[in-house]
Amino acid sequence: MARKSSCRDPKTGMHPAERPHGGRTADRQLPQHLLVLRTSAMGDVAMLPHALRALCAACPDLHVTVATQGLFRPFFEGLPVDILEVDTKGKHHSLRGMWRLAAEARRRGVDAVADVHDVLRSQAFRLSMRLHGIPTAHIDKDRAGKRRFIRCGGRGMEPLRHTVLRYCDVFRRLGFTFDDPSPAPRRILENPFGEKQGRWVGFAPFSAHRGKTYPEAQSRELVRLLSERFDRVFIHSGGGAERAFAEEMERTYPNVTALAGKVRLAGELALVSNLDCVVAMDSLVMHLGALVGTPVVSVWGATHPGLGFLGFGAPEAGIVQADCDCRPCSVFGNKPCRFGDWHCLTAITPQSVADRVEQLIGRS
Repeated sequence: MARKSSCRDPKTGMHPAERPHGGRTADRQLPQHLLVLRTSAMGDVAMLPHALRALCAACPDLHVTVATQGLFRPFFEGLPVDILEVDTKGKHHSLRGMWRLAAEARRRGVDAVADVHDVLRSQAFRLSMRLHGIPTAHIDKDRAGKRRFIRCGGRGMEPLRHTVLRYCDVFRRLGFTFDDPSPAPRRILENPFGEKQGRWVGFAPFSAHRGKTYPEAQSRELVRLLSERFDRVFIHSGGGAERAFAEEMERTYPNVTALAGKVRLAGELALVSNLDCVVAMDSLVMHLGALVGTPVVSVWGATHPGLGFLGFGAPEAGIVQADCDCRPCSVFGNKPCRFGDWHCLTAITPQSVADRVEQLIGRS
């Protein structure tokens, strides 16, 4: 039996169907089974639970299904949502595959779609659903606003609307009324590295793009400083050269642990929840810290926190960035440095980052 959606305005106590609209009562029925679609990138998917937390709290009877990659299940633990796995490299890779996914969604009884991705693949999914009479709404990425922000380096501009709030806006276009989410509360998960003794910090110097990766020489120095000040230091990394760097630091300093190969995503998230602070670039680990309420020192190079991708609820006191006229030079940090020296990153000293960690831990 389908669950009846109940979502009342937190200020007026009114159901959307009871609100005056153009001099008459709106007769639009709220969806009962909402599908939320976002398949990548990892950091963007990790921001989605903040918006869902607010929606589900306001609409406890709403049935929510998240269509995403199976790898991302740990992000949604503790939320009353179902997962519809999207195989982006296999059966759902093509546009035809997305039509198959839409057919599966309809079989599950989905009666509305919130596309918080808005790429070619998700557009094909929306089209299939609309052809079957199912309402859809999609995210406004404000690309023009981001281009303006980059052109003026953010000077004289207010920070752009946060991505999490843009996700909430999509739900509201489908008729739901609820307040913006608060930052995630501190949540301590089972520690995969046993009992914690002393002060633990994490360090994630890597990103998919060079413009968001802390330079290697400075990363080495920062690991040294952190290992001297704190009882344990965990290095978050991917494979290949990143893993080699982390394992070299592990061999060099007895209280440093390379995480690659030791934990999966769920274990990494659980560890972050037990840290006193995590140092991260504009990358996934920043958003993992925000998910569990761990203090984050975020280091920004070619990108900018004002573009709407700062870890949701991450403290402004934790933002470390250089005052360079040329930054931000892109939204995602994927463009080459026009001067070739990546001064936006080299100007951020390891000492300044380590000091900021001390300050943030002291405040928290």
